[in-house]
Amino acid sequence: MSQIRTAMILAAGRGERMRPLTDNCPKPLLKVAGKALINWHIDKLVAAGITRIVINTAYLGEMIEAHLGTGEQWGIDILYSHETSALETAGGIIKALPIIDSEQFLVINGDVWNDWDYQAICQTSQTESDAHLYLVANPSHNLQGDFSLENGKVVDKPEFTFSGVAIYHQGFFHGLPSGKQALAPLLRAAMANQQVSGQLQAGQWVDVGTPQRLQCLEQQLTNIRD
Repeated sequence: MSQIRTAMILAAGRGERMRPLTDNCPKPLLKVAGKALINWHIDKLVAAGITRIVINTAYLGEMIEAHLGTGEQWGIDILYSHETSALETAGGIIKALPIIDSEQFLVINGDVWNDWDYQAICQTSQTESDAHLYLVANPSHNLQGDFSLENGKVVDKPEFTFSGVAIYHQGFFHGLPSGKQALAPLLRAAMANQQVSGQLQAGQWVDVGTPQRLQCLEQQLTNIRD
């Protein structure tokens, strides 16, 4: 079992569906229950033993960097991979590989929220697969789902929703061209070769993709806090 020490948070998107909230604020800095979405992840990652966090930025990226700094307040290193325009998920990861500096690393979408304990995720033994995906029960906005599980392998058959949280090996991206590139086709090709493992993750998970979902999550967390 190996301890993952490096994580990447994807934070380069424009957040079109969140407008007008994102007109002057990058989506990862939108607050829920008094804390920016990206801070929810960072606090839990630090508690889980992560020591290096790489964040890719594009739209209003300077605001994210000004908000988080170098990671000194958490006692970790935060590094930034700046994109002139968003390179999509795979493109963003490929560009950031030189500063990820770890063979195996955790990737989290910056615009999701969950109540997961990242400790178990960071202490992973999934060393043979190119990727290990965390799937969740389908939310109301994705009732069909994305992928399914068969004997611990992820298959390209809709049943569960991909959470946007996964562990990757650098080798999964080696040899791929730089530039704008989506992740889903790469994952599906790897699934065909049984190179993607996964598991169904329990707990609360929200894709904070619209102002309405953000408002619902705010209400839920406020009720819990009160």
